[in-house]
Amino acid sequence: MDDVLRPLLVLGGTITLSLVTGWLVDRALAAADARDPHTRLWHLLRRCQVPLEFLIGSAVGQMAYDTFNVDLRRDAIIESGLAAVAIFSAAWLTVRAAGAVAENSLARYEARTTDLARVRQFRTQLAMLRRVVTGVLTVVAVAVTILLLFPSLRTLGASMLASAGVIGVIAGVAAQSMLSNLFAGLQIAFGDSVKIGDTVVVDGEWGTVEEMSLAFLTIRVWDDRRLTMPVSYFNSKPYENWSRGGNQITGTVFLHLDHTTPVPELRKRLGDFLSGREDWDGRHWDLVVTDTTPTTIQLRAAMSTRNADDAWSLRCAVREELIAWLRDNHPYALPRLNTSPAEVRPRDAIPHETPADRPIPGQSPGPDA
Repeated sequence: MDDVLRPLLVLGGTITLSLVTGWLVDRALAAADARDPHTRLWHLLRRCQVPLEFLIGSAVGQMAYDTFNVDLRRDAIIESGLAAVAIFSAAWLTVRAAGAVAENSLARYEARTTDLARVRQFRTQLAMLRRVVTGVLTVVAVAVTILLLFPSLRTLGASMLASAGVIGVIAGVAAQSMLSNLFAGLQIAFGDSVKIGDTVVVDGEWGTVEEMSLAFLTIRVWDDRRLTMPVSYFNSKPYENWSRGGNQITGTVFLHLDHTTPVPELRKRLGDFLSGREDWDGRHWDLVVTDTTPTTIQLRAAMSTRNADDAWSLRCAVREELIAWLRDNHPYALPRLNTSPAEVRPRDAIPHETPADRPIPGQSPGPDA
């Protein structure tokens, strides 16, 4: 009876102690958050409750297993499992705590500055650092677990370290693509070439950088499609970054109209229309004739906006407004295709020429000619 009751009491006490400790820590963080509303750190640290409970439970379970002389059939497996849970819980807790500190730092930085470009750059760098820290801690946790729980592999580990040069060359060749993306991701994060939230044009697709990892970058296209591309692409091929150097952008609209178009009136109409638009930032605008053909002229309307989204909506609105205004007020200015024969000059409008009026070959015209 004692052999059954003792393990149950140890298991129940361990679970109860871990849950109660985690709840007390969570209540303490909630109280600290209520006392200091100017920071989000205490609220974000409350995410650490679950990994903290696992860590406390595995650590207390190991101590109680030896203290109360719990004797089960598979002691080695149980102790190894508790040790593995403790190692991975510690890594999990470290990742959660580091993420809370990073998000709190980002929130405080956003509150201190109005430079959206710097905020996006800081967010990108923090996201990349969190992924690097998570990957490193995962690898370390797996390695420590293997070395501690499987002593027979320590000799193998020593021999692998002795041949680290050869293994490094082989791994470098085999994982060349992965390593190139890894270093490209770090270079992009700290090189300020592209950031989360930037508006980019890649392979003819216009969208916003939504997520960035160590290997891939996700772009949300304007129609809510997601374009996933390797990070190394942005270090090897050209692309457009409309947010580089600021969010302000100038939108353009091209119109092909007839030669009889009243350009000054159309220019005035554009200025009146832009003055009532909230998506025009008021910096500058113009309407000029940029090209001409035998049948039409090309007009370019340019207007400044705060960001790429406003530029797109304003371009569509200006195009629609100018065409509708010409249709209602100057329909002859719209381009047309002549499908009927051209009118011939009437014969009575041609001056009648007599033989006396014809010049004699070789004779210079008189003073009245």
